[in-house]
Amino acid sequence: MSTPTTYVLAIDQGTTSTRAIVFDREGQVISSDQLEHEQIFPRAGWVEHDALEIWHNTRRVIGGALGKANLNSGHIAALGITNQRETTVVWEKATGQPIHNAIVWQDTRTQALVDSLAQDGGTERFKDVCGLPLATYFAGPKIAWILDHVEGARERAEAGELLAGTMDTWVLWNLTGGGENDGVHVTDVTNASRTMLMDLRALAWDEASCEAIGVPMQLLPQIRSSSEVYGECQPGVLNGTPVAGILGDQHAATFGQACLQPGTAKNTYGTGNFMLLNTGTEIVTSENGLLTTVCYQLGEEEAVYALEGSIAVTGSLVQWLRDNLGLIKDAPEVEQLAASVEDNGGVYFVPAFSGLFAPHWRPDARGAIVGLTRFANKGHIARAALESTAYQTKDVLDAMQEDAERAGGRLTELKVDGGMVANETLMQFQADVLGVDVVRPKIAETTALGAAYAAGLAIGYWASTDEIVDNWSEDVRWTPQMDTDEVARLHRNWTKAISKTLDWVDEDVV
Repeated sequence: MSTPTTYVLAIDQGTTSTRAIVFDREGQVISSDQLEHEQIFPRAGWVEHDALEIWHNTRRVIGGALGKANLNSGHIAALGITNQRETTVVWEKATGQPIHNAIVWQDTRTQALVDSLAQDGGTERFKDVCGLPLATYFAGPKIAWILDHVEGARERAEAGELLAGTMDTWVLWNLTGGGENDGVHVTDVTNASRTMLMDLRALAWDEASCEAIGVPMQLLPQIRSSSEVYGECQPGVLNGTPVAGILGDQHAATFGQACLQPGTAKNTYGTGNFMLLNTGTEIVTSENGLLTTVCYQLGEEEAVYALEGSIAVTGSLVQWLRDNLGLIKDAPEVEQLAASVEDNGGVYFVPAFSGLFAPHWRPDARGAIVGLTRFANKGHIARAALESTAYQTKDVLDAMQEDAERAGGRLTELKVDGGMVANETLMQFQADVLGVDVVRPKIAETTALGAAYAAGLAIGYWASTDEIVDNWSEDVRWTPQMDTDEVARLHRNWTKAISKTLDWVDEDVV
């Protein structure tokens, strides 16, 4: 009997949905399945997910992806995981029952804790160790919040009854047996670098940071590389399949985009936008509001680092126009609505729903639509919403260009991926305001593909990263066309619009 052709399966556990995608050796999609999960908003600024719903969806999409291609566990050489970063869950070790909903990366409830920690050393108190400013964005304070707000949780954590992790850890633990079969409690260096708890140089939990933030170290998963065998799936349809790759979603997209050389960069257009610049094995500290993070680590090789600009709200703004305002019926409709007007009509939309992330880091900001006149209509608002993605990206790229000059030179092009890159109007406007070429690859599923590559490399399915580079190919390139004076005028007004969103949150305003 002949041996079946094998593939690699990636689980992409995202902010709004969970997907399973099967890839072949050329990085082509063989099959996929996807399920959305509920977005829970208990109060203003709070965002939660039901971790059990996400785990159940994960099992279902694995079965769905295999079924659509008539595959079974014998066809899957390895499994990789990529995930929404910073989203945090705490659960019972014995039962696998979460003690609270997962707190999502966008959530701002830890602001009081962050402010308290900043009283001793400011917002950069931990930056030399972890590469990150103090912000509600990161996972460490979310764990501390759960322990402090669920009755008895801190005592149970210190007694070793609870486990914590980001969504990669939660999915891995359940895939490898969970509470019944001693699931593997592991995270990788990329996700660990988003907690504020890991020493970037030692690639280990930092005891002083954990103690200061209030996270018992026995709660935390073991930190491993991004590409190695962590354990095997059991039980289930993939029983015995090695789980061999973990990368936070933005790191996975960087890997899948073949940004493997220092100075290469990508921007992912998803729920938010995330731009990463590979800085090689050198840790580069930003002087312009960017984050220093681990890009990836392959097995025993040295860790590769990156500078990152994180934007909280881009694609989710289109979702907000659809679900909260009813301005559109589905996401693609926003492009048609934006194209119904010649320009933004003087309207600017700053979607600071969770404050402003990079490069501003202003948790006191809130969303605003400014420049409204009687002339403005829903087309102008739709266009302003799309343009806000491009303007926010420009702010990050400008900051990155300044840091990049210290890290090996300015960027000459930007690789892009994510759902919004299908929007031709947005991508052309993006190239115009950036002043550099914007390049979309032929294989759009770069996040899941990056996780698949990490898993496949660990077991020899791909021999080396040279195959990743060979598999990457250009689909569309957008070149700047707009007059530079017009770009300057538009961006000047955008900067003015941002100024109107600041200092909105007082102690008595959520």
